[in-house]
Amino acid sequence: MMNDELYMKRAISLAKMATGHTSPNPLVGAVVVKDNTIVGEGYHHKAGEAHAEVHALDVAGDNARGATLYVTLEPCAHYGKTPPCAKRVVESGIARVVIGSTDPNPLVAGKGIQILKDAGISVATDICADECIAMNEHFFTFIQTHKPFVTIKSAMSLDGKIATFTGQSQWITNESSRKDGHILRASHDAMLVGIGTILADDPLLNCRLTKDELYDAIIDETIDNTLEIHQPDIIILDSQGRTPIDAKVFTIPERKVFILVAKGCSQERRNALVNAGAIVEEIPTKSVRQGHTTDVAVNIKKIDIEACLIYLGKLGYTSILVEGGSTIISSFVEAQAFDKMITYIGNLVIGGIKSTPAVGGTGFATLNTAPLLEFTSTQILDNNIRIESYRRGREGSYVYRHR
Repeated sequence: MMNDELYMKRAISLAKMATGHTSPNPLVGAVVVKDNTIVGEGYHHKAGEAHAEVHALDVAGDNARGATLYVTLEPCAHYGKTPPCAKRVVESGIARVVIGSTDPNPLVAGKGIQILKDAGISVATDICADECIAMNEHFFTFIQTHKPFVTIKSAMSLDGKIATFTGQSQWITNESSRKDGHILRASHDAMLVGIGTILADDPLLNCRLTKDELYDAIIDETIDNTLEIHQPDIIILDSQGRTPIDAKVFTIPERKVFILVAKGCSQERRNALVNAGAIVEEIPTKSVRQGHTTDVAVNIKKIDIEACLIYLGKLGYTSILVEGGSTIISSFVEAQAFDKMITYIGNLVIGGIKSTPAVGGTGFATLNTAPLLEFTSTQILDNNIRIESYRRGREGSYVYRHR
């Protein structure tokens, strides 16, 4: 009797070896099993290269005939940069295919399974489905909305502050929380911040984990550690192009730095930023009426978040990690343009009406207009708290388990 979950968990761990490197493709792992022995395995390394099933079947060779193939995602049924995997599976002589999750991509969406069944191959689905879906929630959202999956990450005190009234913010959370945050950086295509963060902190905005630290955090099986740390590209919302040309974000090699500006940004500033190594793109703005603390309403124009996400989607980014600060996070919250929130709560209370809140901006006038969240997990990280939640009613949620 085959232990389907055992072999699927192996395939999941294999898939995660490519964390951060497959965009705009999904993470996929595959294992070929014959007589309760693994005879081939592999994973999709990066877009444009062989898919997981091909790697596993190549290793298995003739042993694939009559064997069982475990694959975390439904085999593709279309010609893209590579031939359809479903047909390769049929040609290999595989007798049974066990699938973790089906593929919402309209080019696949059950077609791969149908090819297998038409060839007389036995197919089982939804094995370790929750894990397979969670692993590819970025891809599943992107393929349905053509916009990246947006995760908002923030680190705050118990009373929701990210800095004291004097501006001190390092460190509100502990080292365990900060390491967990670096796992998020490694697993997202790009990080997004506002010009305020760049001017205040001049951060590197890179993943500072070792490959062994990332391996220990995400891999559940014993696999040779071939992980490579993904350094996310950087996106800075900077209407006037005020990013310093010697900012530290330009010093990390082999990543792109996008500076999204508004129409009013001068050509001189745009040229300077391009010369510094940035990709400068003008994004439409949107009026944000503010003035609830005065008798005069002030009309402020900010970069349109929806237009920003459409632009990033066209570039093929499947996931964006929004790290703030307070103003940028509020822009995404008020636009209800986020899918997930990861919140780290430090073990202190800052207080003060002039301290910086985690979510600034204007806020919502009524409770029934504020976004509702679905809490999915809480975790204690050495006396800090990690809370994971999803926005209810978000666009492109996957069909399984209300993801």
